[in-house]
Amino acid sequence: MRRILSTAIATLLLLLLLLLLLADSASSNPEFNEAPAFRNGKSCSPREVVHIAMTLDYSTPYLRGSIAAVLSVLQHSSCPENTVFHFLSIPLHHPLLRSTVSATFPFLRFHLYPFRPSIVLPLISSSVRQALDQPLNYARIYLPDLLPPSLPRVIYLDSDLILVDDIANLWNIDLHSHVLGAPQYCHANFTHYFTPKFWSTPSLGATFRRRRPCYFNTGVMVIDLLKWRRHGFTRKLEHWMRIQKRYRIYELGSLPPFLLVFAGNVAPVDHRWNQHGLGGDNLQGLCRDLHPGPVSLLHWSGKGKPWLRLDAKRPCTLDNLWSPYDLFKHEILISDS
Repeated sequence: MRRILSTAIATLLLLLLLLLLLADSASSNPEFNEAPAFRNGKSCSPREVVHIAMTLDYSTPYLRGSIAAVLSVLQHSSCPENTVFHFLSIPLHHPLLRSTVSATFPFLRFHLYPFRPSIVLPLISSSVRQALDQPLNYARIYLPDLLPPSLPRVIYLDSDLILVDDIANLWNIDLHSHVLGAPQYCHANFTHYFTPKFWSTPSLGATFRRRRPCYFNTGVMVIDLLKWRRHGFTRKLEHWMRIQKRYRIYELGSLPPFLLVFAGNVAPVDHRWNQHGLGGDNLQGLCRDLHPGPVSLLHWSGKGKPWLRLDAKRPCTLDNLWSPYDLFKHEILISDS
């Protein structure tokens, strides 16, 4: 009983601290230039709607990345007015976010949904980088619970990416019988994503016995929301987060639970739709080159973010591909850790 009480008190203190930090950061309102209006071509049907889910964090520089990502989607879409954005954010920030998004994209079709950190805070374990421990980083787990029940499919996008292709091409992929689709990397050393404790415990290591697991990055996913809800995948992801709390079986934030639940059962998507790792690793964030092959989406996963390196006058070569989508009215932002 004492242990449960102390855990509850610690969670409450963390939540109060988070709310204080959010309230303080909101006092310095980021401003963005207004984006141009993007209109549909004559061949666009009003029935062909693309739904995109993202998180918006008013308290960190990631908002700047999110705005750039939205602009890139609209700019390269053949039917931009058919694109609907579903934004998850802390309820405290909804008025500020609604004002900011509406002023930056006056013609954007979007909805704001409340994500309450308290539902996930007790499940979060510390990872290799503080930014990976933020509650909004786990909001993707709760997408099917937060979005309208009538919505059958959504594309989830991280905030540190840009598109250079028509999002409709990703939307229209065939998921077949799978719950989600994403680019997979089957030659990656899968053992690196979990601790020796995981692999040395028979009941845990046997998780992938009947699957051929491949690494996939959760920053770009096409999700069948109906199947997700039907099979209760949010609860399955939470189950592994509780196991992590007890045994410490991974080090990388919200990614490993997705690998544990879905790896080996993911609809393949062409690698062009997630040229990830452009932010380097999670410790140093050094510059990296593109993977071989065509590119539809560039993703600065890792520690190095293009807005920070550009502001610091130390950009990597590929950061210059992100800068044309930057609508931020410039002042130096705080560093990400």
